[in-house]
Amino acid sequence: MELVWLEDFIALAEHGSFVRAAEARHITQPAFSRRIRALEAWMGVTLFVRTPQGTSLTEAGRAMQGGALESATRLHRLREEVREVAGKAARTLQFAATHSLSFTFFPRWIRQVEKGAPIEALQLHTESMAECEQRLTQGRVHFLLSHRHPAVPTRLDPGRFESRRIAKDTLVPLIGAELSRKLGEGKDAAAGLDPEFLPADDPAVPYLAYTDASGLGRIVSHRLRSNAEFAPRAPLFSSHLAAVLMSMALENKGMAWLPLILADSEWREEQLVRALGPAWDIPVEIHVTRAKATLPAFAEAFWERLTTRD
Repeated sequence: MELVWLEDFIALAEHGSFVRAAEARHITQPAFSRRIRALEAWMGVTLFVRTPQGTSLTEAGRAMQGGALESATRLHRLREEVREVAGKAARTLQFAATHSLSFTFFPRWIRQVEKGAPIEALQLHTESMAECEQRLTQGRVHFLLSHRHPAVPTRLDPGRFESRRIAKDTLVPLIGAELSRKLGEGKDAAAGLDPEFLPADDPAVPYLAYTDASGLGRIVSHRLRSNAEFAPRAPLFSSHLAAVLMSMALENKGMAWLPLILADSEWREEQLVRALGPAWDIPVEIHVTRAKATLPAFAEAFWERLTTRD
């Protein structure tokens, strides 16, 4: 049995696809498939049902899922604790953060947190939300930074993880200024439409969407499902990266719900403008999340610093 086999099992159970799981694990699909087969051979059971539509857990796989996650987490934590005792582990705070928070928010935030008490060392892993969650659940990072919305359930077990709000943000439906003017020219002001914004039910407005791997995508999808006025439409383009959607919007390819923490300067400079009115804004929070299990002393000290500052 190897630790990477357990991590592969967890990734495949999460993604339901050998292709996506192999990408998340940063290895080739044939190599990933061989490791899954090696795990099944070691266990002596079939853990996954393979179909052209995807992969799902067998009954044995479902029975193994919770234990695999717990075992991988314990092994990562044990290695860290032993290395710390032996003096071989650097006192490095390990963070996972989504791309939209890594570019602008994280550097400013960590600088504010360490005022008067510099942090010895830290490492930031920038991933999609799904991959960040995997890193945290497997114990490969101490903390996760992500956007959260009170109405959108987290995929992290609240019995095993806790979070703290550290900032607020807003997702705003933005569009390139040139495309906004072009689409606005065809609106019928006599129909009572607000001349400043585009109609939410107009399928002619190209939609730039987040993929399922995106935490922001979960939030936006929840908002749109709760309002029938936004006409269902196939996205013109999809990505789990808010920065990529912002680049597409700046190229006048369509409308996207973008976090102001990322797009604020482009909005102020009017390169991006509102596509829909303020009622379509989505207030969100930025959280730092950790496992409830005891962390190394230096990571616990950092968490204590967060809970005492305000």
